[in-house]
Amino acid sequence: MADPENTLIMETTKGRVVIEMRPDLAPGHVERIKTLARQGFYDGIAFHRVIEGFMAQTGCPHGTGTGGSDLPDLQAEFNAEPHVRGTCSMARTNYPHSANSQFFICFDDARFLDKQYTVWGKVTEGMENVDKIKRGEPVKDPDRIVSMKVAADVA
Repeated sequence: MADPENTLIMETTKGRVVIEMRPDLAPGHVERIKTLARQGFYDGIAFHRVIEGFMAQTGCPHGTGTGGSDLPDLQAEFNAEPHVRGTCSMARTNYPHSANSQFFICFDDARFLDKQYTVWGKVTEGMENVDKIKRGEPVKDPDRIVSMKVAADVA
């Protein structure tokens, strides 16, 4: 297994998804995701914006895409990692330094996002479960993250 301190185990209503985090690409963003996961912030949160052939977005406590955590927004850590199938990247507003808790997982290549959004990880297991997440903008009766934990914390 990859480094358990930088591996996320996300149980969703469609099954397990394992994400390898990349502190080498985005140390601040990885630290934020781990902090929020350890607080239980993501448990029960909806996949509120899911676009066929593009991505599944989650991480808004309101389930609408309008909110974040109580922690301050992050400085952008844009990198050259491509937005391809399985890429995990931070959502943000039009302001580059506005990422907070929301992130998305790419279903397919989305290279037009490259170097404009912070890539912080990649799905290494369970992408078939991501593919099953209910589509919509907003999603009616959305799929959810049941729990999200850092692998190092799982007995």
